[in-house]
Amino acid sequence: MCNAPSDAEARRAIKPVICYPTDTLPEPDMAVYEAARIGAEVVDTVIVPPREAASFTAPAGQFFRITSVEGPQVGDLNLWHANDLSERFFSGKTRALHGTHVTTDDRLWSNLPHMRPMATVTHDTLGWYGIDQYGGSVHDVIGTRCDPYTHNLLSGGQYHHCCHSNLTRALSDHSGLSLAEAEPHVHDVLNVFMCTGFTRDTGQYFMKASPVRPGDYIEFFAEIDLLGALSACPGGDCSSEHSSDSAACYPLQIDILRPAAGTLDRWHAPAVNGYDRSHGR
Repeated sequence: MCNAPSDAEARRAIKPVICYPTDTLPEPDMAVYEAARIGAEVVDTVIVPPREAASFTAPAGQFFRITSVEGPQVGDLNLWHANDLSERFFSGKTRALHGTHVTTDDRLWSNLPHMRPMATVTHDTLGWYGIDQYGGSVHDVIGTRCDPYTHNLLSGGQYHHCCHSNLTRALSDHSGLSLAEAEPHVHDVLNVFMCTGFTRDTGQYFMKASPVRPGDYIEFFAEIDLLGALSACPGGDCSSEHSSDSAACYPLQIDILRPAAGTLDRWHAPAVNGYDRSHGR
């Protein structure tokens, strides 16, 4: 390790600056969503089996709710534009705008060049958790998803129920794409219900037992027509490992809710990003 310079403490003491101040970011009209949520009816329900994934669709202007059922379970969520797989959830920019974990009022943003809200978090029964003494919080956009390649690198063997593989199979089954064609569309996730953070001594990504319990849910408003895939992680509540055939795993439930007619008259789906894409030429 290199010796510290004489002004090391002064360098460390420089105050941080927020990279992307959100003062000018358009805020979601939560009152409109609340009004639309009253009287909304469940029009579809999808059960995600343990250690598997399932797909769902949520048209623009509807809600989708992910609920813990039977036992503590975390899930890995991918989102795409229902009619264009090239537009997908951008966890990195969502993290840059809203922080390492999301909750009510935060939005899930799509990738460049689209960069618009895909979904808005309207309810989160784990919003009370906040940030714990270890720096952990719930619903992260920092982890990538457990995958069979990292598993092979670290542990050897061929494990097929990592969330990456689960999501690949789910997208393939829904779209008719082959596994090889579907896999490149699988992307970094929203880790639903997962409790994570970074260690303060080494800066390593950590997980701990999720505080989720049966009946807890996170609910979103679909800003555009969405195709989603959700994997019930093979780590269960991720209290010990996240690629496991021994961890207790449980199903997750996805409900699609349709608001009553007329309740969204004030709402308009967001347009794609306004940058002209000339890139200085």
